[in-house]
Amino acid sequence: MTATLDIVGLGKQFGGLRAIDDVTLRLERGARHALIGPNGAGKTTFINLLTGHLPPTSGRIVFEGHDIGAWAPAARVAGGIVRTFQINQLFLDMTPLQTVTLAATRAAGLAANIWQCFGIDKAMQRESMVVLERFDLIEVMNERTRDLPYGKQRLLEIALAIACKPRLLLLDEPAAGVPEGDRTEIVNALRKLPDDVSILLVEHDMDLVFSFATHIWVLAFGQLIASGSVDQISSDPKVRKIYLGQDDDND
Repeated sequence: MTATLDIVGLGKQFGGLRAIDDVTLRLERGARHALIGPNGAGKTTFINLLTGHLPPTSGRIVFEGHDIGAWAPAARVAGGIVRTFQINQLFLDMTPLQTVTLAATRAAGLAANIWQCFGIDKAMQRESMVVLERFDLIEVMNERTRDLPYGKQRLLEIALAIACKPRLLLLDEPAAGVPEGDRTEIVNALRKLPDDVSILLVEHDMDLVFSFATHIWVLAFGQLIASGSVDQISSDPKVRKIYLGQDDDND
């Protein structure tokens, strides 16, 4: 398969702290991978390096064959790297239809600014409704985002990311703050993501990780300590001890 992302020897140091320490990994096109680890493992720093919000201290980030180390965050989004956030980054006074149409219009290069998008391009609105339907948001598409249940807001953020036409989608804890009863919607949404989009999921909910990912990386103290399938990771003694808080010697 063709690699979407190649990371070689990636490091980030804050003074004497090595937040990311010599991480090397490869994400294939269309992959469904997850990154897990305890609090403070360096997961958010890692995502910020991929999106350009932090410069690396060492190593290379290669996206679709291009070294993107010098690319600004906006250039990475335009180039096909899109992320969601632990805390929603939404326009609360806009409707889901307006929000997704704005993203779709700008992704198509048809709008110079936010005020040109609404109600002008019907084709973009139809495209946006297809995205909203995929994520079960049609019934609330004309409601203000601030009035939506939190689970729907999380779905809207994923829909917004897809409207940006990513080739690499970074999902930063998409189930964070979602009530237990609404998490099924998140799982179903992840299963509906386009097959040709490479996805890296960062998540604490292990049920969600195990139901979604085909390959898992484990980060601890800034280092990649394990890599493998769901079965391999769930039975790895280092993961059980460092991440899951279990020690096989005491089983």
